Amino acid sequence: MVCPAHNAPQAQLIPYYNQHLMKASIGTPPVDIYGIIDTTSDLVWTQCVPCDSSTYSEISCHSKKCQEWDQVHRYCNYVSGYASGLSKGVLAKEKVTITSTSGQEVSFDIAFGCAHNNTINYNDHTTKLIALGLGPLSFPSQIGSKRFSYCLLPYDTEYTDPSITGKISFGNGSEVMGDVVVSTPFVAMGNQYYVTLEGISVGDTYVPFNSSGKVSKGNVCIDSGSPPLTLPPDFYNRLEVEVKKQISIDPIKNETLTGTRLCCRTEITNKNGPKLTDHFEGANVELKPTITFNRPVHAYDIYCFAITNTANTALEYFGDKGLYGNYVQANLLIGFDLETMMVSFKPTDCTKP
Repeated sequence: MVCPAHNAPQAQLIPYYNQHLMKASIGTPPVDIYGIIDTTSDLVWTQCVPCDSSTYSEISCHSKKCQEWDQVHRYCNYVSGYASGLSKGVLAKEKVTITSTSGQEVSFDIAFGCAHNNTINYNDHTTKLIALGLGPLSFPSQIGSKRFSYCLLPYDTEYTDPSITGKISFGNGSEVMGDVVVSTPFVAMGNQYYVTLEGISVGDTYVPFNSSGKVSKGNVCIDSGSPPLTLPPDFYNRLEVEVKKQISIDPIKNETLTGTRLCCRTEITNKNGPKLTDHFEGANVELKPTITFNRPVHAYDIYCFAITNTANTALEYFGDKGLYGNYVQANLLIGFDLETMMVSFKPTDCTKP
């Protein structure tokens, strides 16, 4: 089902502990849920006992939905793994309702993971996930949406004004259009969105992704469920050197709280920090200093670079690839077109309605 533009499915996004939660309701009678939006995942799931709902039903192991999820064993138990743990349960079918651009509610019958056992180290509000990947059981795929877009709030908005929310839209009416829109092709790998990042400029100084200047197609995965932009060690080290050159503030040294991260005790603003420009294939995306530096621990006046290194992290297996996290996606209307296989970026104040 793809709704007309005047009634396009659209939901609130609430920032919460470095994540962005999509508001929806599930079941009959409906119960509100808030799930992390994740462009690298294929299965919508929520903690469930299962649900006491008249529209809830477990999915047969012989059904097409079950076979789409597990093409080997034909079982409708599921296990989804993440850097922070596992979610386990059964596949089920349920009615999910979100709002729309007209203010009316729209409902869909979708397959989802009814989670019985989670080892994921999330807060109580985030034991739910809205999968936005390319697989057949992701949320866009199941509602028949060939495109979606979202506008993420900058880090710290939840502390400065908790009443402000972002938004996510699906189907006709979610297109990202206008004179200032730039677009880059994506490559589908493992049902995830990989784009080609050729380099990053720090002010007027260009730092290539590879020292040789040559890059492989699809070298960066767009991940709305991970906070930092994480780069392979060689690229990150050259980028950090240039960022340090263009900051007039001395970075912190030998601080146990921040480890080896590039951090300062003075707030980095749009006046005293360098502007970064991501150079994607066919698209340049500017990042202001207030986006590329943030305060990772709210209780401390320490401001750290929102770009990190894959070395000595759970992302070491990425090798020469990077992860484009949600910190640097803030204040951009970002659209995914699954027909043209393009990702579009439009500078936007996502704190405005």
